[in-house]
Amino acid sequence: MSRISLTVNGDAVTAEVAPRIHLADFLREDRLLTGTHLGCEHGVCGACTLLIDGAPARSCIAFAVACDGAEVRTIEGLDDDPLIVRLRAAFTAEHALQCGYCTPGMLVTARDIVQRLPDADEARIRLELAGNLCRCTGYAGIVRAIRRVLGEGVAVAEPEPARLPDLPPRPRAETLLAASAAAATFTPDFVQTVRIGQPIAAVWSAVGDIQGIVACVPGARLIELSGNRMRGEIRASLGPIEALFVGEGSVTFDAARRQAGITGTGRDGRTGTHLSAQVVARLCEANSASTDLLIEAAYALRGPLAQFARGRVIEEFAGAIMASFVANLEARLAGAPAPEYASLRAGTLLWRLLWRRLLALLRIG
Repeated sequence: MSRISLTVNGDAVTAEVAPRIHLADFLREDRLLTGTHLGCEHGVCGACTLLIDGAPARSCIAFAVACDGAEVRTIEGLDDDPLIVRLRAAFTAEHALQCGYCTPGMLVTARDIVQRLPDADEARIRLELAGNLCRCTGYAGIVRAIRRVLGEGVAVAEPEPARLPDLPPRPRAETLLAASAAAATFTPDFVQTVRIGQPIAAVWSAVGDIQGIVACVPGARLIELSGNRMRGEIRASLGPIEALFVGEGSVTFDAARRQAGITGTGRDGRTGTHLSAQVVARLCEANSASTDLLIEAAYALRGPLAQFARGRVIEEFAGAIMASFVANLEARLAGAPAPEYASLRAGTLLWRLLWRRLLALLRIG
């Protein structure tokens, strides 16, 4: 990991980043500035265009570590920029967008054209736009919008960078979570509570058996265990895609709080998708015969399978994992044999979610 310090939309930012993480991924995943869109990820389409030290640049091929000390401005940081305000109005008037995916990068490039080439004609505008691809508009409306702003002939003063509110950093699985401090530093993506029909002492004893717990997680398999460090894999079927994440993690226990913390990272070799996860599990006595298990989890998914990490989908996915885990754990505590190793089929979960939404639309009253 490398430590970088830069200015993002007027805010000083310091972070630990992997040497090969691109600026676009850092901005989207660590700073949650999702106005920077990723298209080709080869520096060709221009969807990820933003400003680095005042000049347009492709953030999908710029390493974050290479931007140490730089000033970065994304489309969010240009929200109150006078020239962007005029360009947005012109884009609307000239119907210069349809799906809108290329629009943030297109606006940044258009701003540069107006500032740098006040006398540009249509041919020069089209030449300057050659690095920003649009699959919807045919470019005619975009060219008209830029010519409209150029024709206004109003001098534009360089604005101060717009300041955005500080965003909480996303949890990093590379940092070992101390379970005793988790409540103060952990920001979960989802929280779920389930009831286990066993006394709290029995459940806590089972939680301390790492091999047994991993065996209860659908699709998970432990490869190696050394102290609190482990290597393993987890398999899931995402529609027609079979994903097998192989990685490693750490486990910590706080017996006084009956709390466990897990961090881990993994990679699916077939798609190149990277997964980082951080989980805190807490036990609370519901009554003498049952226990409430509170699960808080944060995750980061980068790569082709990240499209499945949407709010309701991931909630449905996590709910299915939890239901299967609890059933397996209760069976194990009752003396049943270990569950059979099998992948979790997320395709079924997606259909279930779509069906629920359809029923909600058809429900009267």
